[in-house]
Amino acid sequence: QVQLVESGGGLVQPGGSLRLSCAASGSTLDDYSTAWFRQAPGKEREGVSCIMPRGGTWYYANSIKGRFIISRDAAKNTVYLQMISLKPEDTGVYYCTTRRSTWCSPDPNDYDFWGQGTQVSVSS
Repeated sequence: QVQLVESGGGLVQPGGSLRLSCAASGSTLDDYSTAWFRQAPGKEREGVSCIMPRGGTWYYANSIKGRFIISRDAAKNTVYLQMISLKPEDTGVYYCTTRRSTWCSPDPNDYDFWGQGTQVSVSS
């Protein structure tokens, strides 16, 4: 069993930056692929980015490419999502999730453990 706790969300103006953190406990993430999904009001949950155990990364949404970077600190058992040049359309609840696999997936149904989510609001 893996417990995930997200933090770092908040209200930011367009063009601003945030760094989300996903701290894992109960198991090391060394054998897990860990992803960030987001869900805007009235929309389906969509994949944002994923990092595989050996460090390979995927960025699923074209709108975030070049602005978001996913990374992992193995010593802290934590995955990060650095977000810059934020836009109002980035608003939503951001969820951290993980699956015991060396491969990422854009399908939320493929993931086993989820955090409670952290709210990101981009507005002037």
